[in-house]
This record gives sequence, C-alpha cells and structure tokens, in this order.
Amino acid sequence: MANLGKLEKVDLREVWADESGSFTPWLAEEKNIKELGDAIGIELEVESQEKEVGQFSADILCKDTTNDQWVLIENQLEKTDHKHLGQLMTYAAGLEAKTIIWIAETFIDEHRAALDWLNEITEEGINFFGLEIELWRIGDSPPAPKFNIVCKPNEWSRTVRTSATSGELTDTKKLQLEYWTTFRNFMEENKSLVRCQKPSGQNWTCFAIGRSHFHLTATVNTRDKRVAAYLCISGPDKKAHFHFLENECKQKIEAAVGFKLDWRELPEGKKSHLEVFLDADPANRTDWSRQHQWLKDTLEKLHKVISPIIKRLDAADYHETKQL
Repeated sequence: MANLGKLEKVDLREVWADESGSFTPWLAEEKNIKELGDAIGIELEVESQEKEVGQFSADILCKDTTNDQWVLIENQLEKTDHKHLGQLMTYAAGLEAKTIIWIAETFIDEHRAALDWLNEITEEGINFFGLEIELWRIGDSPPAPKFNIVCKPNEWSRTVRTSATSGELTDTKKLQLEYWTTFRNFMEENKSLVRCQKPSGQNWTCFAIGRSHFHLTATVNTRDKRVAAYLCISGPDKKAHFHFLENECKQKIEAAVGFKLDWRELPEGKKSHLEVFLDADPANRTDWSRQHQWLKDTLEKLHKVISPIIKRLDAADYHETKQL
C-alpha cells in the first residue's frame, strides 16, 4: 500500500509577517508572479512595488505582456474589508488599470458579490479577479502557496452581450468568435504551452511571449482566404529591436523554426511584424482542424525560438553593433 503524506494548512502569518514588508516583495519575485499569472491565465511582468497613486500607494503594478495594459494587484493577509475595496477602486482609477486583482486570505460574500457585479457592468476589457491565498505543507516540507480563484470575468458571455448590445455582432464577427473559441479549446485539449486569450469577435487574437512590447498574434482573413501568425514588436525601441533581430538573428530564427518569415518593419506604423501565413479559408469550418493544427505548430515554434532571444534583447545592442 502506498505511503502517502497528509496535507496540513499553514497560517499565512507564519511565513509572511505583514503585507508590505514580506508578502508583497515575495509576490513580486519573478517565479511567484508567474504562478499568480498562471492561475488567472495572464502573463505578468512586474513594473513596480508600492506604486504611488496621489498620497497613497498600490501594492504591485504589472504589465500584461500580451497587450501592454496595466494590471493592479492589491493584497491582504486577512479576510477582505471595505477599506481594501475602496483602495482597489481608487488605485485602479488613478493608474488606468485594465485588470484588477484582489488577493486575500478569505473573501466574504459581500465582496465576492461586489467583484461579480463589477465584472457584469463594466465594459469588455476591464477585468476583476478575486483570489484567496493558502499555504500547505506535507510533514516537514516547506510551505507551498496555492491561489484559489473566487471571482473572475465571465469572458464569453460578456463578449457576446457587449457586442450584441452595441449592434456589432455581425455574421463575420460571429464567425470570428466561433473560430477563436474553437481554437482555444483545441489548444487547451492539446495542452499547448502557448496560452490563448479569451475569444472575441475580431479577426485577430494575441499570445504572450514573455516580455512587454512583444507578443504573438494570429489573424484570419476571409476575403484573401488566409490565416497568419506573426511576432509583433512595439514600444519606443521598436525600430532598434526590429533591426537588431533582422540583422543579427534572422538566419538563426528561420533555421530554428524551419520556415521563412516576412520581415515587415512598417516604419509608418506603431508595430513591426515577423510574419508567416497559410492559404486557407477561415469560413470553411470543415478545414478548421487543419488550420488550427497549423496555427498551433507555428505559434509554438515561434514562441520556443523567439522568447529566449527577446528576453535578453537590449535596444542598445543594435546601436553598438552599428558603430562597430
């Protein structure tokens, strides 16, 4: 018979004496913010701790690396209270955060209902999450954290409701919403390491790749009958990053992924692209399995090859290389 250990719950205060001095710095560490991001399905990059908001300070401010939007995190090491709910709203407004995360030891019913209500009434793109933090150990093992989601956006129903209310859910957008919903299910069923965003009635969807101002994008085009995948580069160093990748890494990247890329600087636009496409009609549902398999394989190759490169990328490298 197997000799199994017994899970024992650990008091949060046994590990973290207070929120600002111990829990917030712990959560802001790369491996721990990643665990939080994994729990809610967002790739997070910490920008600052104790971020000033007028005369107050927010616990942690992050970027959603998929879209470079602000993510606010507010922490409690006890049950939720009205004070922190007020702080959450004040900081979110001051920082123009699009995703708001409230972490506590315990959520009381009234505050869970408040976040659910906010998710119902706010426009698409504004998301409220409530998570309870627990610590567990087996025997003498170190305590292990566990994030439990108690409140989250009802993504699909809100997308449909918002589009229908504004009169935007055309037949094309219905097709796009169905396409990306089916694709996300396909990626999850096949346990892809590339995490999908919530489906929407758009011709594109984005995927985090590990750094702000870089993300992967997939698009469908029913007019030209093609499906595309590409790396998107934006931000103030867009030009330097693009040229360094093109001049120093192009052969390495294309050899590793196994296909040629269309290197498009798009100097007049806000973004540059490294693109590859498949001739396919997104309106042909009988061909979706082939298209989704191609997108999965292509996105996974791009992520595997490019992610470690861009994480080390420094815009100054391009300028230094040019001077040699």
